[in-house]
Amino acid sequence: MAVSRFRSLSLLILACLMAQPAVARRQPVRLPQSAPVPEMLAERTPQPDIASQTETPTPEPRPDDAPQPASPPSQAPVPEAKPPEKQPSESKPPESKPDEPEKAEDKRPTPQPDPRSGMVAAEKMPAEEEACRKRLRAMGVAFEDEPAQHDAAAGCSIPYPVIVTSLGKPVELAPKAELNCAMAETLARFMADVVQPAAREIMGSEVAGVTHASAYVCRPRHNGAKMSEHAFGNALDIASFTLKDKSSVEVGLAPAEKQGKFLDRIRKAACGPFKTVLGPGSDADHETHLHLDLAPRRNGSTFCQ
Repeated sequence: MAVSRFRSLSLLILACLMAQPAVARRQPVRLPQSAPVPEMLAERTPQPDIASQTETPTPEPRPDDAPQPASPPSQAPVPEAKPPEKQPSESKPPESKPDEPEKAEDKRPTPQPDPRSGMVAAEKMPAEEEACRKRLRAMGVAFEDEPAQHDAAAGCSIPYPVIVTSLGKPVELAPKAELNCAMAETLARFMADVVQPAAREIMGSEVAGVTHASAYVCRPRHNGAKMSEHAFGNALDIASFTLKDKSSVEVGLAPAEKQGKFLDRIRKAACGPFKTVLGPGSDADHETHLHLDLAPRRNGSTFCQ
């Protein structure tokens, strides 16, 4: 029974649909342009105030924040004066630093006094000095008299020095040497009696020149114990010999065989005419020259190494 009614109702609906015109069936469904907003939703999401977004009012500044006009100070501030630095007491010497090394010259002993340090020139040259100069001229030594050298504080003195430029013809002495007359005479005689014969025999040529490293120098010995003989013009350090054939003989530790023989000959022969003879092998200070001097020794003894 129920099925029959359902079928009848379906047929009736189908008949109605078929009876409607085709245009009505094709007409599309039109939706409203704006959907109504439910009342409750509008209350929960309030719309922003457009007017408040377009212009934001600037809050008025507080009295403390208001800018103040800049005005120059009536007087620049004067900086406070620094307290004066403490000056070290003049009565108390500055303390030396423990890590500061002592200077080498501070360790040198004071040289022993030498009686020759007080020698000064007389108003008239002594007869012995005059006679010495006559002998120099006779040997052909070129020299000139020089004013006296005297330094009482340092302990140096040459009352009657001569400046020597040659030790007899034709031996030139370079550079010119300031010596006392006795030393100049001994050098000239040693050159004529010993050096020239040894040069002719061993080197095959005579000596034409002598180069020295030191003559008068106002200083103590290297150890500082006594004044050097150089401080009295009483010593000469010979560095080399120049021969007529233009060859030379240098004083050193390892000369060539012929030069070594020549140097050994004159070095041995110098011990006697000179009171001190030192050279290569004696010590580090005499490796490049022959030191010859007339140091006054007891009983005329010599010191030769």
